[in-house]
Amino acid sequence: MSSQNTFYITTPIYYVNDVPHIGHAYTTVAADVLARYWRLRGRDVFFLTGLDEHGQKVQQAAAKAGIDPQTHCDKLAPQFQTLWKRLNISNNAFIRTTDQQHKNIVQQYLQKLYDNQLIYKADYTGWYCTFDERFWTEKDVENGLCPDCKRPVEQISEHNYFFKMGQYQDRLIEHIRQQPNFVCPESRRNEVLGFLTTQKLSDLSISRPKSRLSWGIELPFDRDYVTYVWFDALVNYISALDYLPPSPSQDRYWPASVHLVGKDILTTHAVYWSTMLMALNLPLPETIFAHGWWTVDGEKMSKSRGNVVDPNQMADEFGVDAFRYFLFREVPFGQDGDFSQAAMVGSINSDLANGIGNLLSRTLTMIERFAEGTIPEADQPALPTLEEQIVKVARTLPLRIERGFTELAFRDNIQSAWELIGYCDEYIDKAAPWKLAKNPDSHGQLRTVLNTTARALRLLAVLLYPYMPQTAAQLTQQLGFAFDFSKALPENSYEWNAPIAGVKICKGPGLFPRIESKSQGANTVSDIPKPLQPATATPATAATAPQSPAPSAPSSTPQAPPPIQITIDEFVKIQLKTAKVVSAERVPKSEKLLKLQVSIGSEQRQIVAGIGKKYEPEALVGKTIIVVANLKPAKLMGIESQGMVLAAGDSEVRGLATILEEVDPGTKVK
Repeated sequence: MSSQNTFYITTPIYYVNDVPHIGHAYTTVAADVLARYWRLRGRDVFFLTGLDEHGQKVQQAAAKAGIDPQTHCDKLAPQFQTLWKRLNISNNAFIRTTDQQHKNIVQQYLQKLYDNQLIYKADYTGWYCTFDERFWTEKDVENGLCPDCKRPVEQISEHNYFFKMGQYQDRLIEHIRQQPNFVCPESRRNEVLGFLTTQKLSDLSISRPKSRLSWGIELPFDRDYVTYVWFDALVNYISALDYLPPSPSQDRYWPASVHLVGKDILTTHAVYWSTMLMALNLPLPETIFAHGWWTVDGEKMSKSRGNVVDPNQMADEFGVDAFRYFLFREVPFGQDGDFSQAAMVGSINSDLANGIGNLLSRTLTMIERFAEGTIPEADQPALPTLEEQIVKVARTLPLRIERGFTELAFRDNIQSAWELIGYCDEYIDKAAPWKLAKNPDSHGQLRTVLNTTARALRLLAVLLYPYMPQTAAQLTQQLGFAFDFSKALPENSYEWNAPIAGVKICKGPGLFPRIESKSQGANTVSDIPKPLQPATATPATAATAPQSPAPSAPSSTPQAPPPIQITIDEFVKIQLKTAKVVSAERVPKSEKLLKLQVSIGSEQRQIVAGIGKKYEPEALVGKTIIVVANLKPAKLMGIESQGMVLAAGDSEVRGLATILEEVDPGTKVK
């Protein structure tokens, strides 16, 4: 029996003929998130995944390719192994059902059941689905189609061996009723109970004649048959423990803590596997958790529709951690979810780029500027009410996260973490550290703001590591901490009051660059029409233009200069677009100029703006502003400016022209 300190997590073993898609990635990343979390908390974790390599479809595909089935499997297996490395999957073992050790153990279990008279031979006639490799009864088949895959079935009569599954029906019902966490979520538990309590459980055909199917594990008591692929596949959860770790460890890890499966294979696990274990006098797993399916833009995912989501492509286009994050942010684990690239881009921009990424960038920039790059000790309260709220949320967060992992409530965990991020963003905006820095009497409050946000980021790095391991490593490195995420972390890593003052930060590149909508990106340089000369802009409302201000009128009585009238043909040449401020910093030796990096759709530009007296750089990051996108580049104090920021004011800037609603950068302003 496993100890309380072990955690054994499994995925289904995926069919070798499949092309890895979002469904495979979803289950495997979920298992990885759990494995990483419990390792950090000091549990002895074993994480298993692998491939199901037997069956009729493999035999047929190999024959079609003119190669033997084993060679066929050897060619296909790396597509899964490579993807798991790409997605940072931390599995301890990878099982293949063609491993000789696995085949030996399957035969041992078959022989044991046969010797105990729990397997018998009988004639059988039924409807057979080649795709699912499964028999169906007359009442199951509709219009000659398999009830699962909707493919045509064929009627087959043959001698087969049967496992006496039906005699365990009442015992299984009782187990499910007494163990509420055995089948999860509750809706799936109710499905299994409904199935078991409304119909008689039949015995299970566990053999296929070699005359029809030779690619499988031979029955030890009849060489003319191979075993049913599901009997072979399910045994992997135990056989792996006998030969894949450094030493046999069934006593150490079994029963499994969690079997993660898709809802389509819940019956085989909750019924077939459970009764097999009962017959073998082995403990049942603690939890079988069946998650939902993914649709794509509201449609069922299928090869014929051409909408199968390739995890490799998602990693290439958006990054591994962003893809991992989206899988669990989008839908409660257990329910069906819909995938769309638009939704993924939205979550990356709002949660990652503007959320955790922006909070880190703002905090480190302020520590660099106001504290010489070292996290200061907290001093005087700046905003006591908000500070108390941040501390309250942060101190309860580790326990809430642990409960979420115990219940597999992945999205609840993410939402809890982003609650803390939201409070920190509000805190910075209201405390305005850039203003506190100008008043020596407020420097104690400034130190508190910097310490508080750095402290929150340190805690977030630890709690988000299971979801985004690369991001957590970058976050802690930039904050100046040296966490070893490969082993259990000290308990104080989860405590709010862990010492951080005096740590030297190491600011690096942004965690998540904002992804711009391809349909709304700005024109490329070659597409920009011939720009207007700067003189056509009105200096009073273009206070940030990269040119010298117009001379004042030679009059003792201040007068507004006469407006410069232009035609509509001249006006339409001006390209006004929205831009998102990615970063901002002061231009050395200038009180007025700020150097902005702004996102304008599909490109990023540098704009030098004369707004430094009105705005601190940190206050501008994340703002959506309006720029003249086709202004001829000019240099101010030797720095090239590639556009103009629109602002209001006469001799002094009084306010920026901004957009109230959330608008994609690069959107045309009319």
